[in-house]
Amino acid sequence: MVAIEVVRGDITSLEVDAIVNAANSSLMGGGGVDGAIHRAAGPSLLEECRAIVARQGGCPPGEAVMTGAGDLKATVVIHTVGPVWQPGEGDRLDPILASCYTTSLRLAADAGCRSIAFPNISTGVYGYPKDRAADVAVGAVRSLVAGRGGGSIERILFVCFDDDNAELYEARVAASG
Repeated sequence: MVAIEVVRGDITSLEVDAIVNAANSSLMGGGGVDGAIHRAAGPSLLEECRAIVARQGGCPPGEAVMTGAGDLKATVVIHTVGPVWQPGEGDRLDPILASCYTTSLRLAADAGCRSIAFPNISTGVYGYPKDRAADVAVGAVRSLVAGRGGGSIERILFVCFDDDNAELYEARVAASG
């Protein structure tokens, strides 16, 4: 059975196998959680991201790539690009956001990871409504785990930096469990 938990705090300080980065498509770091992960991981993370960009030209929304974790306590960082919210486009964007979670989980499982920590993807500067994003995230993770697509994953954390997101995720995890 896979444990799904909500944690309030800083994703960069967690001792998990995989940390998911809410990246931009350039993979070069940015603000919010992306910038925090790049700063905490050190220069090797940016070097690995540059190599990925040179090889494949970045990462489109809904997909994910994996790097080492540099100076983080985690083993790997999975970079996924969430969609930018556009009012009236939720039915088109929700599957892209869901793919951020499922693609990241599959990459982690393929790498033999047992634990993975997710930030609140697309809810910062990308403007995704927090309640809708929580529904999509928890639904995608539960669906994949129920279909036994989680492989080696034993523990999934939704890491919330603010109380608003934490309350939304706690309610959805409790209701879906």
